[in-house]
Amino acid sequence: MDYPGGRTFDVVVYGATGFTGRLVAEHMLATYGVGRDKKWALAGRSQAKLEAVRDAIGATAELPLVIADAADPATLATLAKISHVVITTVGPYQLYGEGLVAACVAAGTDYVDLCGEPAWMAAMIARYQDDAKASGARIVFSCGFDSIPFDLGVVFLEKEARSRLGAPLTRVRGRVRQMKGGFSGGTVASLMATLEATRRDESIARTLLDPFALTPGFRGPPQPSGDGMLHDEVAREWAAPFIMATINTKNVHRTNFLLGHPFGEDFVYDEMMLTGPGPAGEKRAKSATGQARMQNAFLGFPPTRALLRRFALPKPGEGPSKEQREAGLYDVLFIGQTSDGRTLRASVKGDLDPGYGSTSKMLAESALCLYENVDRDATPGGVWTPGAAMGDALINRLQAKAGLRFALEN
Repeated sequence: MDYPGGRTFDVVVYGATGFTGRLVAEHMLATYGVGRDKKWALAGRSQAKLEAVRDAIGATAELPLVIADAADPATLATLAKISHVVITTVGPYQLYGEGLVAACVAAGTDYVDLCGEPAWMAAMIARYQDDAKASGARIVFSCGFDSIPFDLGVVFLEKEARSRLGAPLTRVRGRVRQMKGGFSGGTVASLMATLEATRRDESIARTLLDPFALTPGFRGPPQPSGDGMLHDEVAREWAAPFIMATINTKNVHRTNFLLGHPFGEDFVYDEMMLTGPGPAGEKRAKSATGQARMQNAFLGFPPTRALLRRFALPKPGEGPSKEQREAGLYDVLFIGQTSDGRTLRASVKGDLDPGYGSTSKMLAESALCLYENVDRDATPGGVWTPGAAMGDALINRLQAKAGLRFALEN
């Protein structure tokens, strides 16, 4: 297709032939249709595969297709120039992502992704923050289950604290109460790529362990490690490590950093998974902690990683059925405390499985929120988190369009 000058599309879904990309396209079609008030398109490497996806989701030939390949910078440059916002599900981002970031930064095009790869994100911040500021490109990482419910959960709770308590919450606990549904094949591939990169470069391990890896020039107080079981006296339950805390905590601290530390420079945050009260909760916490340590040990052993990659773990492009996605859910509790000990609680709940159904909707709505609801004076060019870039606008949009619920609790 030939494109005249200017930006042809509001949103382009790059990676539409993958499992999550197709779900993003399904949400766009079901919610906004084609040829109405949204100009959007599908993008990927193969015309034939894009046509097959378009047919599979029930779209007509009116839905445009764009050929773009991570291995061909010229196609990525074209993709960026014709788009207001590019959604990308093409990961692992540390292997395939930088070319599109660079193209969007050069073209002043907004960008959203699903990235949960903190070492790569830290490198992109260092490399492109200044250029994105200059071009006006707004680069927003982690617009899926990692890390929107957690990042925006803290933003929501902190806003309520300022309104109701007149003070920020200097200590917030994120506690996963319930989660039904698996992680995506793309998440697994990103984990594997990160482990391989860590084996080659020891500095990546330091980045993964550093809660302030995404706040260049700022270091807050020591943070809880969350790597072992404990009895949470505030939640009044036992708690075990939560696998996504490594990325989510970094994004929460970056949001505070980008907003000028409204939570305080002494802000402390951690995430764990609640397992229940009493002896039964303790037993489940022990089991979950043991499983987490065993998984980490196995994943650190190259032959085990190879076997898991080949046989056990979902591959990129694979995912659960519609029935399985719709049977999933998640429920995250946030407990905040002011410096003088007052508390406030909130929850974030999602009505679909976190890794696919909910993530695909969050990603689509993040892109549209950035384009339609966020003024460039408030959020200029730069490398952002969802909470810092979109805040309340995205919370409202996710509640209206993506099945999320943000609410205070007693």
